[in-house]
Amino acid sequence: MTTELFFEIHKDLPREGPGRNDYTRKAFLSIPRMNRPRILDVGCGPGTPTMELARLSDGKVTAIDLHQPYLDRLSKKAADAGLAEHVTVRNMSMFEMDFPEEFFDVIWAEGSIYIIGFERGLKEWRRFLKDGGSIAVHDVAWISPDPPREVFEYWSRLYPEIRSIPEHLDLITACGYELVEQFVLPENAWWDEYYGPLEARLEKLRDEYRENAKALQTIQEEQREVDMYRKYSNWYGAVFYVMKKA
Repeated sequence: MTTELFFEIHKDLPREGPGRNDYTRKAFLSIPRMNRPRILDVGCGPGTPTMELARLSDGKVTAIDLHQPYLDRLSKKAADAGLAEHVTVRNMSMFEMDFPEEFFDVIWAEGSIYIIGFERGLKEWRRFLKDGGSIAVHDVAWISPDPPREVFEYWSRLYPEIRSIPEHLDLITACGYELVEQFVLPENAWWDEYYGPLEARLEKLRDEYRENAKALQTIQEEQREVDMYRKYSNWYGAVFYVMKKA
């Protein structure tokens, strides 16, 4: 997929992965209350969770991403909502974060940890958390055993590190955290602000690029992801984990 077409497909979507503010809120409220915490939102995308974290915490949220239009959009949203002093954006890779050690009270990553990998993310980000600090992520996981071959092979190619919930829980302990909260995002978290708007965008672009075979192939690859969830959501989902640095 070309970068240009990818961002045309995803331009101005509410989210770049499953989620809703009520589930961000549920996860955040499982963390012990803090006075104006420092929060790092890793791979923030267009920043819908960032905005909710700023509202909930009354703290300072640093949001990082590599796509500058997302960051510009987030900055404008924060300013328009009167939250500019609570949100700082930085164009930065999650592989090359240069923050001081033990700087943040909370690290947040909704649907972005897959880029670096669940285990590596937990290990490498731990040093940026204060003692007793919290990390909250959600990641794709097998939620039922023995998935059908079609979906197993699809996700094994797309995300070779996909694991089951018990495997994630073992890694959380091995990486030096204590589990605080865990829940599977329900199907509305996939459809309302992610796959629903995405599918509508794909339909529009399918007509626009009807004479471009390469673009149509790319659009179909995106559609297949939506179709796989529609068909196999009983076997996989996005699982939210909230952890405390042990």
